[in-house]
This record gives sequence, C-alpha cells and structure tokens, in this order.
Amino acid sequence: MRSACARVAECARSVRIDRDRLERYAADLPVDEVRSTGADAFRGVSGSTSSRVAFVLTLNAINFGSGYFPHLTKRDGMSGYRTLESCLLERFQLEEQSEPSELRTMTAPRCAELLNQAMSSPEVRELMQLYARSWRDLGTLVEEHFAGNFVALVSDASGSAARLVGTLLEMPLYSDLSSYDGRVVPFLKRAQLCVADLAQALAGDLGRFEDMERLTAFADNLVPHVLRLDGILVYEPGLVARIERGELIASGSPEEIEIRACAVHAVELLVGELQRRSVELASHTLDGWLWLRGGAPAFKAQPRHRTRCTFY
Repeated sequence: MRSACARVAECARSVRIDRDRLERYAADLPVDEVRSTGADAFRGVSGSTSSRVAFVLTLNAINFGSGYFPHLTKRDGMSGYRTLESCLLERFQLEEQSEPSELRTMTAPRCAELLNQAMSSPEVRELMQLYARSWRDLGTLVEEHFAGNFVALVSDASGSAARLVGTLLEMPLYSDLSSYDGRVVPFLKRAQLCVADLAQALAGDLGRFEDMERLTAFADNLVPHVLRLDGILVYEPGLVARIERGELIASGSPEEIEIRACAVHAVELLVGELQRRSVELASHTLDGWLWLRGGAPAFKAQPRHRTRCTFY
C-alpha cells in the first residue's frame, strides 16, 4: 500500500505534495495532542465486550457514503457520520444489539428506519440499499464463519491487525482497490479503520494488536481536505474549481486516486520527518488527529471533494 501510494504521488498530474511546507508542518505538530487523539472515542459504548465488538463492527459496516451525505437528514450540529453513529448508539444503549441473523436479512427500508432517514430522494434510497447490503454481508460472514459470534471474528485474528484486515476484506464492499496507470493501488480504508476502532474500543488482549504500525492513513475525503487547506497538498486549479462547484469526483478516476494516494503518502512523509526528529508516531494516530481537525469550522466552511462509493 505504501509503495503503491508513493508511486502515484511521484507521477500524479492533478495533486502534488509541498515538501517544504510538509517539513515545517512536522516541526509545528502538537505531538502530545496528536498522541492523545481517540482516547475517549467510544466512551458512550457501554456493556459487555460482545456488545462493544458488535457496535464497532456494525457501525464500520456502514461507515461510508460521504458522497451521499448532503442528501441525508442530519441531527442538529452533527455531520453525516456522527448522525449515523448516534442513531446506532442509541439502539445499543437500549440493549437492542443487532444479531447476525437480523443483519443477514436487512432491507433498505429497515435501514432507513434504524437510521432515522426518509426514503424521499434517489440518493438516500441508493445509500440505504448499499447499507443494507453491507449489513447483510457482515451478518453472513459472522454466521457462516464464526458461529454467529462477533467476538470470534476478532479473536480469530490472534492479535494481528493485518490478519483482521484480511478477514474484513472477505466482505465485497470492503475491497477498496483502485487501478492507476495499469497498476493496483490498494487503499483498504474501511478495513484498516475498523481495526483501529476495535483497538480503541476494546480493553485487554482482545483489543491489543501487535502490528498496528502496519496500518497506513485511512484514505478518505476529509484528511486530504485538511492537508490541502493546511498547504501540504496542492491541487491543480481545475480540480479545485470542480470541487468548489460541488461536482462529484468519480470513484476510481485518476484525480480521485491521486487525492487519496497523495494523502496517504503525505502522512508517511510526515511520520518519517518526525522520526528524523526522534519523534515516534504511528500513521493511523496522525490520521485520527487530522480527521478530527477537519471538524473545525475553518475546514467545514470549505467544500471537500465528494465521491459516491462504498469506501468512504
């Protein structure tokens, strides 16, 4: 993944990395703040280990669709993701944990009901259909390969983040692979993020993965947006104009791949620059800080690229 994203960054035509700005950015990073990112990410999820695992897996199964989010009914002051998260969390707080058998028979109208959405636009209907499919995939995987036990899915990885990523990739909508100049570029955003979320949500051995350093940044549309506005990523003017007009950037297009790959590579370069300064920081940790930074008003006020896909 790292080498593939580096190759894209080297020959990208619409996106480039400002290396001088990147070095200054690394020098100014609030490292202690970055390291504490996500410490309370799942504080609202109570109950048994089984319930926490089920929540994280169920939420991550629908952690995509940002290109559709302008059409969602959002709760006051919440983004699309936070709206979906809060709807699901309320159900789990009422001890209405979704069982694999229920997920396996999920329908789009049932998704809309659970997530408080009206099926009033073609965009929302399409997204609910994708969510239903993803939940069906999760239910089928857990029932057929892990005896209907969410915890068994995580335990089967034997403490390996990479192995758990591989298990999640058995679900088709997690298979986040692109092709650029005839070469495969694997991003695997959702599978990697799901593992990172499980590590944060679970205490003890179950949430302790020995190879977390193998995770890259989680290539979406918010972290590149933050890196662009912070001056690290530079887009060619025509691409900026398209984004500002709200034009959809097609999934798998050269521009979309370059945005994601350059963001991943920029995070790797930042981590490398910090190491040169004797500061150790994991790529996924820096990604989490950048993602949270993107929630600030200055970043929300500017349009980011929108792509309709099942990867972010």
